[in-house]
Amino acid sequence: MEISHFINTIIEEDIRTGKHKRAITRFPPEPNGLLHLGHARAIITNYTMAKNHGGYFNLRFDDTNPVKEDISFVEAIKKDIAWLGCEWKNLFFASDYFEEMYKRAVLLIENGKAFVDDLTADEIKEYRGNLTTPGKNSPYRERTIEENLKLFKNMRDGVYPDSSKVLRVKIDMTSPNMNMRDPIIYRIQRAHHHNTGDKWCIYPMYDYAHPIEDAIEGITHSLCSLEFEDHRPLYDWVVKNCEMENIPRQIEFGKLRIVGAVGGKRYIKQLVDGKKVMGWDDPRLITLSGLRRRGVPSEAITDFIHALGLPKSQGETEIDMLDQIIREHLASTAPRTNAILDPLKLVIDNYPEDKVEYLEAENNRDNEELGTRLIPFSKYVFIEREDFIEQKPNKKWKRLALGIEVRLMHAYFVKANSIVRDEKGNITEVHCTYDIETKSGSGFKDRKPNGNIHYVDATHNLPAEIRLFDDLILENMGKDIPYVDKVNPDSLIIKNGFIEENMDPQVGDRFQFTRNGYFCVDKDTTKDLLVFNRIVSLRSSYKKK
Repeated sequence: MEISHFINTIIEEDIRTGKHKRAITRFPPEPNGLLHLGHARAIITNYTMAKNHGGYFNLRFDDTNPVKEDISFVEAIKKDIAWLGCEWKNLFFASDYFEEMYKRAVLLIENGKAFVDDLTADEIKEYRGNLTTPGKNSPYRERTIEENLKLFKNMRDGVYPDSSKVLRVKIDMTSPNMNMRDPIIYRIQRAHHHNTGDKWCIYPMYDYAHPIEDAIEGITHSLCSLEFEDHRPLYDWVVKNCEMENIPRQIEFGKLRIVGAVGGKRYIKQLVDGKKVMGWDDPRLITLSGLRRRGVPSEAITDFIHALGLPKSQGETEIDMLDQIIREHLASTAPRTNAILDPLKLVIDNYPEDKVEYLEAENNRDNEELGTRLIPFSKYVFIEREDFIEQKPNKKWKRLALGIEVRLMHAYFVKANSIVRDEKGNITEVHCTYDIETKSGSGFKDRKPNGNIHYVDATHNLPAEIRLFDDLILENMGKDIPYVDKVNPDSLIIKNGFIEENMDPQVGDRFQFTRNGYFCVDKDTTKDLLVFNRIVSLRSSYKKK
């Protein structure tokens, strides 16, 4: 795929001038949650740039904070990236380099560029100053090299309590860039690590670890989102002062934000921990696992990312663009079937009681290769409740009403004659008559039905739980309301309906339900009940239910 954006131009120039022979990139997730659609931009960009410029792509887990990390997230992230089709050459962990990072920290101390600080976290914050007030040096900044080496070794050996000391680098406490005001590069933290067990009780900070990891792996272009722009001077400082042989270049791009979607891992975790959603893979979330469970094709996500381009600035994107790309992917690939979400029974009075016939229907009008299927038809069928009204309100009403004739798709013309109500006044049955001469749409040259509606046979079908989704969060609520209390109660609507009996769907299979949208078989499906998620409606103007 030919791609044109500012990062591609930079890499092309680096290769043209001989600075690099190829592009080597990486994606460095922290295993403290699952990836979302915003991460897809970073993954696909890093993978594509390496692939298009003769290089390769590494997957590296930045596991420098064991308190928040878990091996289950590691496996889930690997699955997400593989699903996107982004193949990594090497799988690394930041923890693979802990010993080397420690040695580089010792080098900084030996060169008089790092010191052990005894200030508390609050004191360090106070000493840092703010955007209008310069910071001031820690009273421990001028410790001797010998004392710092001993203290740092003791930190590693577990001599001191958690958080009692940190290792900081000496840069400039008056720098206008707050990241350069003697940042912390190591802290004491006793926690079991999923990779190294209890070997370490000191852990490097991300801003120190990340550039060292890139340099060790020979990364040529370290591509990241815009919030790391202010961290770039520290990135370059670490690479230079740790005397790394390879010098990667950090380049930032605009983060992908989706209007109205829950994007941050911190917020998603609140919803998961608060049991407001079905888990990290809830189809209402824009996590990659949630999108996959919902039924979104991975190719649609890739096309979406490339269609957006790669901006230098921050912005927001409407989800409608992704929805339209999904429709384009599914239009010719998803077989069509009939499903009734809100059933209303039609009784065809003049149809034989014990007769069942099977009528042929195409599986996809846009793809003849998907073939045809046979749909059962009998005296009793279900239609959508919204497809019937007692009295036709106007000429625009093109569905069933008393005294009105419609065509049941692939079957016959039927005319509604009477209704049956329950004790509450709700319509439970519509009694009709059919015209045997109109089978499969034939015999109506001289008359036109008042519409064409789909059905599912009421005696030969499969029961199904059908899940419809809307926006997860109500944005118009007050800022003081806790995030977990902003969940839209109508974000998940469950319909108990029926689908054609001629199906044997497996988890992940996608279908177009006539007039209702594209749907995917959910993992909650059992042998007794099919469960479907609506991927998208058939058109963007369709009102979600």
